Amino acid sequence: MPLERSTIEALARHLDSCVKEVRDTEKLTDQHPEMSWEEAYAIQEAWRALALAEGARLVGFKAGLTSVAKMKQMGVETPVFGYLLDRFAIAEGGEAAAASLIHPRIEPEIAFVMKKRLAGPGVTLAQVLAATDFVIPAIEVIDSRYRDFRFDLKSVIADNTSAARFVLGGRARPVEALDLRTLGVVLSINGEARAFGAGAAVLGHPAAAVAELANHLARRGEALEAGQVVLSGGITEALAVAAGDHVLLEVAELGTVGFRFS
Repeated sequence: MPLERSTIEALARHLDSCVKEVRDTEKLTDQHPEMSWEEAYAIQEAWRALALAEGARLVGFKAGLTSVAKMKQMGVETPVFGYLLDRFAIAEGGEAAAASLIHPRIEPEIAFVMKKRLAGPGVTLAQVLAATDFVIPAIEVIDSRYRDFRFDLKSVIADNTSAARFVLGGRARPVEALDLRTLGVVLSINGEARAFGAGAAVLGHPAAAVAELANHLARRGEALEAGQVVLSGGITEALAVAAGDHVLLEVAELGTVGFRFS
Protein backbone atom coordinates (compact mmCIF):
# COMPACT_ATOMS: atom_id res chain seq x y z
CA MET A 1 0.00 0.00 0.00
CA PRO A 2 1.44 3.42 -0.93
CA LEU A 3 2.52 5.69 1.91
CA GLU A 4 0.09 8.47 2.62
CA ARG A 5 1.32 12.04 2.31
CA SER A 6 0.88 12.53 6.05
CA THR A 7 3.18 9.55 6.70
CA ILE A 8 5.83 10.89 4.31
CA GLU A 9 5.79 14.24 6.10
CA ALA A 10 5.87 12.57 9.53
CA LEU A 11 8.92 10.53 8.53
CA ALA A 12 10.65 13.68 7.29
CA ARG A 13 9.97 15.37 10.63
CA HIS A 14 11.28 12.28 12.43
CA LEU A 15 14.61 12.42 10.57
CA ASP A 16 14.79 16.17 11.15
CA SER A 17 14.35 15.65 14.89
CA CYS A 18 17.14 13.05 14.88
CA VAL A 19 19.52 15.64 13.43
CA LYS A 20 18.46 18.40 15.81
CA GLU A 21 18.58 16.12 18.87
CA VAL A 22 21.73 14.27 17.69
CA ARG A 23 20.17 10.86 18.15
CA ASP A 24 19.94 7.79 15.97
CA THR A 25 16.94 5.76 14.86
CA GLU A 26 16.10 2.44 13.28
CA LYS A 27 16.01 2.51 9.49
CA LEU A 28 12.68 3.63 8.10
CA THR A 29 11.98 0.46 6.18
CA ASP A 30 11.81 -1.50 9.44
CA GLN A 31 8.40 0.07 9.99
CA HIS A 32 7.60 0.67 6.31
CA PRO A 33 8.98 -2.26 4.31
CA GLU A 34 6.65 -1.39 1.44
CA MET A 35 8.40 1.98 0.84
CA SER A 36 9.07 2.59 -2.85
CA TRP A 37 12.00 4.43 -4.43
CA GLU A 38 9.69 7.31 -5.30
CA GLU A 39 8.45 7.51 -1.70
CA ALA A 40 12.03 7.50 -0.40
CA TYR A 41 12.80 10.57 -2.51
CA ALA A 42 9.47 12.11 -1.49
CA ILE A 43 10.56 11.87 2.17
CA GLN A 44 13.89 13.47 1.30
CA GLU A 45 12.13 16.31 -0.50
CA ALA A 46 9.65 16.82 2.34
CA TRP A 47 12.62 17.14 4.70
CA ARG A 48 14.23 19.68 2.37
CA ALA A 49 10.99 21.67 2.37
CA LEU A 50 11.06 21.75 6.18
CA ALA A 51 14.60 23.14 6.14
CA LEU A 52 13.82 25.77 3.53
CA ALA A 53 10.75 26.86 5.50
CA GLU A 54 13.07 27.39 8.48
CA GLY A 55 15.27 29.71 6.43
CA ALA A 56 17.93 27.33 5.12
CA ARG A 57 19.18 27.93 1.58
CA LEU A 58 19.69 25.27 -1.07
CA VAL A 59 23.29 25.57 -2.37
CA GLY A 60 23.63 22.40 -4.42
CA PHE A 61 23.37 18.65 -4.60
CA LYS A 62 25.41 15.52 -3.98
CA ALA A 63 25.81 12.11 -5.56
CA GLY A 64 26.33 8.93 -3.59
CA LEU A 65 26.88 5.28 -4.39
CA THR A 66 29.06 6.29 -7.34
CA SER A 67 31.24 3.20 -7.41
CA VAL A 68 30.19 0.77 -10.14
CA ALA A 69 31.09 -2.17 -7.91
CA LYS A 70 28.98 -0.77 -5.06
CA MET A 71 26.00 -0.21 -7.35
CA LYS A 72 26.17 -3.83 -8.50
CA GLN A 73 26.40 -4.94 -4.88
CA MET A 74 23.28 -2.94 -4.00
CA GLY A 75 21.39 -4.04 -7.09
CA VAL A 76 20.92 -0.59 -8.64
CA GLU A 77 21.98 0.94 -11.95
CA THR A 78 22.39 4.59 -11.00
CA PRO A 79 23.81 6.55 -8.07
CA VAL A 80 21.63 8.04 -5.37
CA PHE A 81 21.28 11.77 -4.83
CA GLY A 82 20.75 14.28 -2.05
CA TYR A 83 20.75 18.03 -1.51
CA LEU A 84 23.16 20.48 0.13
CA LEU A 85 22.12 23.36 2.38
CA ASP A 86 24.11 26.42 3.33
CA ARG A 87 24.14 25.28 6.96
CA PHE A 88 26.09 22.15 5.96
CA ALA A 89 29.10 24.23 4.88
CA ILE A 90 32.30 24.37 6.95
CA ALA A 91 34.89 27.09 6.34
CA GLU A 92 38.16 25.81 4.89
CA GLY A 93 40.57 25.45 7.80
CA GLY A 94 37.69 25.82 10.24
CA GLU A 95 36.05 23.53 12.76
CA ALA A 96 33.10 21.16 12.88
CA ALA A 97 31.53 20.29 16.21
CA ALA A 98 31.71 16.53 16.62
CA ALA A 99 29.07 16.72 19.34
CA SER A 100 26.56 17.96 16.75
CA LEU A 101 26.89 14.73 14.76
CA ILE A 102 25.91 11.15 15.53
CA HIS A 103 28.71 9.06 14.01
CA PRO A 104 30.50 11.15 11.37
CA ARG A 105 32.64 9.81 8.56
CA ILE A 106 34.57 11.66 5.87
CA GLU A 107 34.93 11.13 2.12
CA PRO A 108 37.23 12.87 -0.41
CA GLU A 109 35.44 14.30 -3.42
CA ILE A 110 35.83 16.56 -6.43
CA ALA A 111 33.24 19.36 -6.34
CA PHE A 112 31.82 21.00 -9.45
CA VAL A 113 30.59 24.60 -9.40
CA MET A 114 28.19 25.38 -12.23
CA LYS A 115 28.48 28.46 -14.41
CA LYS A 116 25.15 28.00 -16.17
CA ARG A 117 21.90 26.11 -15.82
CA LEU A 118 22.10 22.42 -16.69
CA ALA A 119 18.78 20.69 -17.28
CA GLY A 120 18.00 17.15 -18.36
CA PRO A 121 16.91 14.82 -19.67
CA GLY A 122 19.74 13.41 -21.74
CA VAL A 123 22.58 15.39 -20.19
CA THR A 124 25.97 14.03 -21.25
CA LEU A 125 29.41 14.15 -19.67
CA ALA A 126 30.51 16.70 -22.28
CA GLN A 127 27.57 18.95 -21.45
CA VAL A 128 28.49 18.81 -17.77
CA LEU A 129 32.03 19.93 -18.53
CA ALA A 130 30.75 22.76 -20.74
CA ALA A 131 28.40 23.95 -17.96
CA THR A 132 31.05 23.81 -15.21
CA ASP A 133 32.69 27.00 -14.00
CA PHE A 134 35.42 25.19 -12.06
CA VAL A 135 36.22 22.16 -9.96
CA ILE A 136 37.64 22.25 -6.45
CA PRO A 137 38.65 19.73 -3.76
CA ALA A 138 35.96 18.87 -1.23
CA ILE A 139 35.59 16.79 1.89
CA GLU A 140 32.10 15.55 2.65
CA VAL A 141 31.09 14.60 6.17
CA ILE A 142 28.41 11.93 6.06
CA ASP A 143 26.41 11.11 9.18
CA SER A 144 23.70 8.52 8.72
CA ARG A 145 20.89 8.98 11.18
CA TYR A 146 20.46 5.20 11.38
CA ARG A 147 21.65 3.17 14.33
CA ASP A 148 25.10 1.62 13.94
CA PHE A 149 25.32 2.99 10.39
CA ARG A 150 23.04 0.14 9.27
CA PHE A 151 20.57 0.92 6.52
CA ASP A 152 19.14 -0.15 3.18
CA LEU A 153 19.18 2.02 0.10
CA LYS A 154 15.62 3.34 0.32
CA SER A 155 16.19 4.40 3.92
CA VAL A 156 19.42 6.19 3.03
CA ILE A 157 17.73 8.06 0.16
CA ALA A 158 15.06 9.26 2.59
CA ASP A 159 17.89 10.29 4.93
CA ASN A 160 19.27 12.65 2.27
CA THR A 161 22.04 10.15 1.50
CA SER A 162 23.58 10.79 4.94
CA ALA A 163 24.48 14.40 4.06
CA ALA A 164 25.72 16.39 7.04
CA ARG A 165 28.64 18.77 6.34
CA PHE A 166 31.07 19.67 3.57
CA VAL A 167 34.12 21.87 3.08
CA LEU A 168 35.58 23.29 -0.12
CA GLY A 169 39.13 24.54 -0.53
CA GLY A 170 42.38 24.23 -2.41
CA ARG A 171 42.66 25.71 -5.90
CA ALA A 172 39.66 26.22 -8.15
CA ARG A 173 40.56 25.27 -11.71
CA PRO A 174 38.66 25.08 -15.01
CA VAL A 175 37.95 21.57 -16.23
CA GLU A 176 39.65 22.27 -19.56
CA ALA A 177 43.01 22.20 -17.80
CA LEU A 178 42.54 18.82 -16.14
CA ASP A 179 41.97 15.13 -16.70
CA LEU A 180 39.60 14.49 -13.81
CA ARG A 181 39.90 10.72 -14.21
CA THR A 182 43.57 10.64 -13.29
CA LEU A 183 43.62 13.19 -10.46
CA GLY A 184 45.06 11.40 -7.44
CA VAL A 185 43.78 12.06 -3.92
CA VAL A 186 45.22 11.40 -0.47
CA LEU A 187 42.99 11.71 2.59
CA SER A 188 44.80 12.11 5.92
CA ILE A 189 43.69 12.18 9.54
CA ASN A 190 46.04 13.68 12.12
CA GLY A 191 48.90 13.68 9.64
CA GLU A 192 48.53 9.99 8.72
CA ALA A 193 47.62 9.17 5.12
CA ARG A 194 44.60 6.90 5.41
CA ALA A 195 42.96 6.61 1.98
CA PHE A 196 44.14 6.91 -1.61
CA GLY A 197 42.32 7.06 -4.94
CA ALA A 198 41.77 8.82 -8.25
CA GLY A 199 38.85 10.55 -9.93
CA ALA A 200 38.06 7.55 -12.15
CA ALA A 201 36.72 5.78 -9.04
CA VAL A 202 33.56 7.86 -9.53
CA LEU A 203 31.70 6.20 -12.43
CA GLY A 204 34.88 6.27 -14.51
CA HIS A 205 34.78 10.10 -14.56
CA PRO A 206 33.39 12.44 -11.87
CA ALA A 207 31.43 14.44 -14.47
CA ALA A 208 29.43 11.30 -15.25
CA ALA A 209 27.93 11.51 -11.75
CA VAL A 210 26.93 15.13 -12.37
CA ALA A 211 25.24 14.11 -15.62
CA GLU A 212 23.31 11.39 -13.77
CA LEU A 213 22.28 13.97 -11.18
CA ALA A 214 21.04 16.46 -13.78
CA ASN A 215 18.95 13.75 -15.42
CA HIS A 216 17.59 12.64 -12.03
CA LEU A 217 16.58 16.24 -11.25
CA ALA A 218 14.85 16.54 -14.61
CA ARG A 219 12.57 13.64 -13.71
CA ARG A 220 11.58 15.62 -10.62
CA GLY A 221 11.06 18.94 -12.40
CA GLU A 222 14.34 20.50 -11.29
CA ALA A 223 17.72 21.40 -12.77
CA LEU A 224 21.21 22.36 -11.69
CA GLU A 225 21.45 26.15 -11.49
CA ALA A 226 24.36 28.52 -12.04
CA GLY A 227 26.45 28.88 -8.89
CA GLN A 228 25.32 25.61 -7.35
CA VAL A 229 27.84 23.15 -5.95
CA VAL A 230 27.77 19.45 -6.80
CA LEU A 231 29.67 16.89 -4.75
CA SER A 232 30.33 14.21 -7.33
CA GLY A 233 30.80 11.24 -4.98
CA GLY A 234 33.31 9.65 -2.67
CA ILE A 235 36.59 8.66 -4.33
CA THR A 236 37.64 6.35 -1.49
CA GLU A 237 35.94 4.55 1.34
CA ALA A 238 34.49 6.69 4.13
CA LEU A 239 36.63 7.04 7.27
CA ALA A 240 35.31 7.44 10.81
CA VAL A 241 36.36 10.58 12.69
CA ALA A 242 36.03 11.95 16.21
CA ALA A 243 36.54 15.10 18.26
CA GLY A 244 40.11 16.35 18.05
CA ASP A 245 40.83 14.91 14.60
CA HIS A 246 42.50 17.09 11.98
CA VAL A 247 41.45 16.15 8.45
CA LEU A 248 43.37 17.02 5.27
CA LEU A 249 42.66 16.20 1.64
CA GLU A 250 45.33 16.57 -1.05
CA VAL A 251 44.25 16.48 -4.69
CA ALA A 252 46.80 16.51 -7.49
CA GLU A 253 46.80 19.86 -9.33
CA LEU A 254 44.06 21.19 -7.06
CA GLY A 255 45.89 21.62 -3.76
CA THR A 256 44.68 20.87 -0.26
CA VAL A 257 41.63 21.43 1.91
CA GLY A 258 41.25 20.65 5.58
CA PHE A 259 39.44 21.29 8.85
CA ARG A 260 39.28 20.08 12.41
CA PHE A 261 36.66 18.31 14.51
CA SER A 262 36.26 20.13 17.80
